[in-house]
Amino acid sequence: MDFGRLITAMVTPFDGAGEINWEATSRLVDYLIEEQKSEALVVCGTTGESPTLTDEEKLQLFSFVLKKADGRCKIIAGTGSNSTRHSIHLTKEAEKLGVDGVLLVVPYYNKPNQEGLYQHFSAIAADTSLPCILYNVPSRTSVSMSAATTLRLAEIPNIVATKECVSVDQITLIATSCPDDFHVYSGDDSAGLATLAVGGHGIISVASHVIGAQMSEMINAFLSGDVQRAGAKHRQLFPVFKGLFECPQPLPNPAAVKYALGLRGIDVGSVRLPLVGPNEAEAAFIESLLK
Repeated sequence: MDFGRLITAMVTPFDGAGEINWEATSRLVDYLIEEQKSEALVVCGTTGESPTLTDEEKLQLFSFVLKKADGRCKIIAGTGSNSTRHSIHLTKEAEKLGVDGVLLVVPYYNKPNQEGLYQHFSAIAADTSLPCILYNVPSRTSVSMSAATTLRLAEIPNIVATKECVSVDQITLIATSCPDDFHVYSGDDSAGLATLAVGGHGIISVASHVIGAQMSEMINAFLSGDVQRAGAKHRQLFPVFKGLFECPQPLPNPAAVKYALGLRGIDVGSVRLPLVGPNEAEAAFIESLLK
């Protein structure tokens, strides 16, 4: 399964009462596919505020986005958690709905060792026929999956990719030794071009909500051999890559990108507690980024 080069980790639109805004979700899906060139959407990942969504809400979102996308892009369901049994249950329910794949985060808080990580992911993969994407994000989980464990998991036929938020060094180690049909994605927008350069496949992105079309140009320039143009585009976009997370102090994702979408005329509401939206200074900084 090839999910494409540019995947957007989609925000979850909320209304003023903090409930899912289905009309806004419909508009957002069209916008990401048609205007921002997303080849796949991750639904209910971290950027979708998965920790605050119930299982019922997640399944409703999977079903709704699948129908709205209507085959125009791949739909990847965020079904990972720090409970293997819960992850298996949600993955099976998502499979029944017809999603194209699942994103499985490294278990957080309970801090498994590398063997525990291998057993966790291999158990989920054994109970589904869906393509599985691993998600290594130690800044959120407190545990980092090693390149060796990832390569061990890459031998399982339906574990097809990994989203790495660690370092280009780790991406290089995985890309050097993984099977040819196993894809490595950067989960850090600012490392996307470097990931392609060392043999990675693409980017699972936050910034693509607002600069996806330009990111697609960067990727296509690199793939066509125009490295100078790709580098110039990366340098142009770099302030947005970094600024959406550091505006001007670190702002928890997806508060900044939700505000940025509103500035682009795509109203997705604010974030659910315990996250809060940008303050006045942060809002002004985000506005300056998009000018």
